[in-house]
Amino acid sequence: MGFIQDPLYTPSYVVTGDEVAVFDTSKGVIRVALDGAGAPVHVANFCELASSGFYDELKFHRYVPGFVIQGGCPNTRDMTPEQVARGEVGPTGRPGTGGPGYRIRQEFTTNPNNSHEDRALAMARSADPDSAGSQFYFCLGPQHGLDSGYTVFGRTIEGEDVIGELRAGDVINAIRIEHAGA
Repeated sequence: MGFIQDPLYTPSYVVTGDEVAVFDTSKGVIRVALDGAGAPVHVANFCELASSGFYDELKFHRYVPGFVIQGGCPNTRDMTPEQVARGEVGPTGRPGTGGPGYRIRQEFTTNPNNSHEDRALAMARSADPDSAGSQFYFCLGPQHGLDSGYTVFGRTIEGEDVIGELRAGDVINAIRIEHAGA
């Protein structure tokens, strides 16, 4: 008998196409224009999570120089920045293994803007292409080897220098969604 996967989550958030994610981090503010046209499921999911406070007080848990800085794992919520930076296991599990409790479908095969440019915002996932949930990363330099396997859903428009300063353990104070036309 085969393994039955849970159904993929479909966000109820209605994408307007002018969403801007404002990351308030312990190192400063980052503004990202979200790509609702190219990655509508990822943008809707991210907006729902951000608006619900899901990302508040999480820590960036993975830093690979010249590659990515990654955050969005709920397992970091009840950990100190120092514990995350040291790679300790927290009370709810190892950083980098948590998610929102559901999966969304991949959009890297349908997104015409799926290019891992320097400072692009994309969703992390496990081996299953349809396994993204809440974890995201910023590219630290072009990473075009990821274009065919990971969904890019935003481009940084302010705070590129802040991204360059982020390290494992740095705090995501909050992420709020603004509209560029507002």
